[in-house]
Amino acid sequence: MRGTLLRRSVLGWVLVAAVAASLALAGCGGSSKKTTSTTTSSTTTSTTTTAAATTSATTSATTSATTTTPTTSAAAAGWTLPGGNLDNTRDVSSPINASNVSSLKVAWKVPIKATGIFGGYATTPVVVNGVVYTQDLDSNVEAIKLSTGKVLWTHVYNSPNEGPDGVTDVDGTVYATTSSSAVALQAATGEQLWSRKLIRNDHEGIDMAPGYNNGTVYVSTVPGNSKGFYLGNGEATLWALNAKTGKPDWKFDEVGDLWSHGNKKLQDINSGGGQWDPPSFDSAGDVYIGVANPAPFGGAPGYPWGSSRPGKDLYTDSVVKLSPQGKLLWYYQLTPHDVHDWDINNSPVLTSANGQPIVIAAGKAGIVIGLNESTGKLEWKTPVGVHNNDTNSGLQTENLKPSDKSAPFGKVQTPEPSELGGVESQLATNGSTTFAAVNDLALPIFDQGSGAAGKAASAKLFALIPKGKGEMVALNNATGKIEWDDKLPSSAYGAAAVTNNVVFTTTFDGYMYAFNTATGAVLMKSKLPAGTNAPVTIDGDYVITAGSYPSSKSQKAEIVAYKLGSGT
Repeated sequence: MRGTLLRRSVLGWVLVAAVAASLALAGCGGSSKKTTSTTTSSTTTSTTTTAAATTSATTSATTSATTTTPTTSAAAAGWTLPGGNLDNTRDVSSPINASNVSSLKVAWKVPIKATGIFGGYATTPVVVNGVVYTQDLDSNVEAIKLSTGKVLWTHVYNSPNEGPDGVTDVDGTVYATTSSSAVALQAATGEQLWSRKLIRNDHEGIDMAPGYNNGTVYVSTVPGNSKGFYLGNGEATLWALNAKTGKPDWKFDEVGDLWSHGNKKLQDINSGGGQWDPPSFDSAGDVYIGVANPAPFGGAPGYPWGSSRPGKDLYTDSVVKLSPQGKLLWYYQLTPHDVHDWDINNSPVLTSANGQPIVIAAGKAGIVIGLNESTGKLEWKTPVGVHNNDTNSGLQTENLKPSDKSAPFGKVQTPEPSELGGVESQLATNGSTTFAAVNDLALPIFDQGSGAAGKAASAKLFALIPKGKGEMVALNNATGKIEWDDKLPSSAYGAAAVTNNVVFTTTFDGYMYAFNTATGAVLMKSKLPAGTNAPVTIDGDYVITAGSYPSSKSQKAEIVAYKLGSGT
């Protein structure tokens, strides 16, 4: 539930694809039509330019490494990038601490205009020079004055997608995406500077905040859009674009030829990969990405349990390290031949342990891993949250043949973590401890070739989602050992965000929580104007989140800013 409730979930067959698309906390894809930018003083129309030729990167499945300076994980001065900084630690310095966090009061609210069955907003805003830049799930970009909540300008795209979306602001330019394109806007006015279409067909989309480093913008496509996910022939590709022009410098194919080996029929069935959040960047400019799952993950008619895509299905469910030129340096695949929709969906976190750089990552499998930054070697591996019926399913089905009527575990399985469970949203670390917002929810996964069983399973989906529980878990960076684990009454889809000795998250039932980083003690619990899957941004004495999912007429979808000692 992060960008969207069902996000890339049950979507193999058409009925559930439609459900998840509407569920999105948004969605629409494929258009490269003109867009209109509106500001408080004028309206500007900006035409788009579409992509030209690209340069393909040379990749190699090697475990060779580069040497980098150990990452210090120092707290950023403010929340200027989607993950707080290039390391995506989501840790910033501020006046907020355990002794005063309870004095946070609502300073202002801004209505969320995008709508969907499960809301219209799921991003982490950035704050630059006193202005909040953010994006809803219709891809509309907004600039808001931090001190007052006044909307300075809105660039309207009306390009719904699955989210979580978001923007990056660097040197006076705001980088964002629509469901089909990467775009650049003038930070002062919202005027569009350039647009670059990246999708190949109407089975692909984009729904992430762009990454930025050293003059290059990084955007990945995903295998779907608001009209449906995993409908076949949806390839995920990471694009490296010139920040000034949008011209592609190189690309990295996250799923190769969709494991079809030239078989057009299989290519039209298979899809996969993609990124939900920006890459991380080390001091050498190397790029670290988390890649999402392969599909159809439950199967397709005539191809039970992923038998249309035999093998490990690289580079899905993997952490991948690339050079600044797009060369593959190493990868670590957590879940080979995934049949449970267990994306490595979050930005890898670059931090340190025992004086050495380490990469910490997690996703919907509900497992947090620590990897050697130079080699990709697994240092530790820690399950978090509830785990049932989730052992070795991928290995059991990796070589399944289409003629096999079903996998060893039958036609329907109910694993936990489910496709909406595990670590659905971003990690945070203060340099010694990593914090994970975890979701405990069991949902049925079915062989999509089994007709009636699949329909019965999907019919139960909506009733089960609000019953999910949550946890905030703290893990030692050096060992992966759990330091504390707080149980929550509702799914924690709001990521983790750290400042000083306080870590924040939000829960689906519409609360923002603050915990003591050392003990897990709840320091604050504040009711939001609606249910939520929106993360938290911290900048100075402000904390920004949203009530993004109204579940009744009395609830309102609003971006909410809290301030120390303030009150409306």
